[in-house]
Amino acid sequence: MTDQLPLAIQHRKLPLSKIILRVIGITIGAILMATGLEIFLVPNKVIDGGITGISIMLSYLSGWKLGIFLFILNLPFVYLGYKQMGKTFALSTVYGIIVLSIFTTFFHPIPPFTEDILLATVFGGMILGIGVGLVIRNGGALDGTEILAIVINNKVPFSVGQIIMIMNIFILGTAGFVFSWDRAMYSLLAYVIASKAIDGVVAGLEGTKSVWIISDVAEEIGEAVNARLGRGVTYLQGEGAYTGDNKKVIFSVITRLEESKLTTIVEEIDPSAFLAIADISEVRGGRFKKKGIH
Repeated sequence: MTDQLPLAIQHRKLPLSKIILRVIGITIGAILMATGLEIFLVPNKVIDGGITGISIMLSYLSGWKLGIFLFILNLPFVYLGYKQMGKTFALSTVYGIIVLSIFTTFFHPIPPFTEDILLATVFGGMILGIGVGLVIRNGGALDGTEILAIVINNKVPFSVGQIIMIMNIFILGTAGFVFSWDRAMYSLLAYVIASKAIDGVVAGLEGTKSVWIISDVAEEIGEAVNARLGRGVTYLQGEGAYTGDNKKVIFSVITRLEESKLTTIVEEIDPSAFLAIADISEVRGGRFKKKGIH
């Protein structure tokens, strides 16, 4: 008799509607990245970090199309991605890289939108970052650097972020020899802008926050949050490690615009209450929808 995996850990197929939305998201993201590269950065000899930066420099030195290098250099990392994160990630990445390669080739003859190096750096980095962020949010990747960093992380005493930073310092520094040192500095600026844009898209732009409140009058605070903010709350049972006292813990999710009002509510009712607020990237399910207030 064949052993069956528990239902909770079995791989489940995504609904067709979600697959279509992912394909659309990856397509738009790859086109945006191609736009940032070929319409802004590459014509002004500004590069991005990672495999993309290496591809731009090789394209410049060889005269070959950028899309060729983006496709060839990223392919080995697709296999690593398959081993590290599974088939769905690998397929999403392959599709994204194909779309990126096609559109960089298609956009290549189009004149740049601007020859102002600073404008090209800022807007190119921003558009590129938004595109990469969209692809990551939809389960893929357009650059093999992060996949390689995850693999190396298992063998060296550095974090994934530190490994990526070291690789990109080397790649962006090389741009000084291939182009010029002022282009290398602009490339560093484009990389920072792109990174911030990626974080904004992946983490979400709504600024959703989780709230934890511990108070002796938890129910009064909970009712006030529900009535005056229109947000639902959940009561959890806690126990003080030092005192052993039972405490009621309030958990809720708010937006950044509501943070000040929530803080005011807590201070009005119980100035000594413990309050912790943290950023969260995504909220699904439950009853996060805001209710009317009174």
